[in-house]
Amino acid sequence: MERVSKVQCTVGESPTWSAAEGAWYWVDIPARRVWRLDASTGAARYWDNAEMVACVAAKAGGGLIAGMETGIFSLALGADQNAVALKLATPASDLGEGMRFNDGRCDRQGRFWSGTMFMDMSAAKAVGQLYRYDARGISAPFVSELLTQNGTAFSPDGRTMYLSDSHPQRRMVWAFDYDIADGVPTNRRVFADMTAEAGRPDGAAVDAEGCYWVCGNDGGYIARFTPQGKLDRRVEVPMLKPSMCAFGGKDLDTLLVTSIVSGKPEDAEWGGSVVMLRPGVKGVAETPFGA
Repeated sequence: MERVSKVQCTVGESPTWSAAEGAWYWVDIPARRVWRLDASTGAARYWDNAEMVACVAAKAGGGLIAGMETGIFSLALGADQNAVALKLATPASDLGEGMRFNDGRCDRQGRFWSGTMFMDMSAAKAVGQLYRYDARGISAPFVSELLTQNGTAFSPDGRTMYLSDSHPQRRMVWAFDYDIADGVPTNRRVFADMTAEAGRPDGAAVDAEGCYWVCGNDGGYIARFTPQGKLDRRVEVPMLKPSMCAFGGKDLDTLLVTSIVSGKPEDAEWGGSVVMLRPGVKGVAETPFGA
């Protein structure tokens, strides 16, 4: 396991691999920053934003698409330290005070999926919703009454969509049948019930064998579930609160994991760090938005 530079994020999230650039991206939500790591040189740099960036995905042709506080944005990352954000869409139901987008990624066809949440998790407000954004604009919500939307991922063939709710009161992962032509999820069912686990199901990724890797936030591990929802592996990480993982690197055999500062003394060294590990399986290439 390798630590990425001396980067420490308050709430590190949304790692994604850009094959076109040979680079990793991730965000630090409260810092309003987007980070980039050049895989060939190991150089890391960041861009600041006017509002919090919760999730990002690469865009075909360059730049990023992002779920932020007030909507879906296109981000241009220039030579200076500030990103240029262009708002693309806002949900028809206003995000409202205390809300923002959270986890997100593109499906295998290049549509962007992201959900909203009420930022004060202690309030336990089930007002989060899941949206799709593509050339047609932003959709009506496909899933509602979420506490903390997370874990969005797609099977290698794109025909299964995964979604988690990482709130302490939910700790659930669902699977959906996914229409790859229309981008519509149906037949929601429980995929993994983690209510009895030490960790909460946060951000996730899918490997080339179709297994679902989900970060056990508060548990210090990443769990691998088979396509049938069976837990078959657990990888311990040095951070108490791993937040999301993504496959990447030249051969898609590297798993990059972000984390959140817990504030606990035993987590002081590693909390908020970004690490890379080789889990022995390969991932699936992410489709850029708009591809």
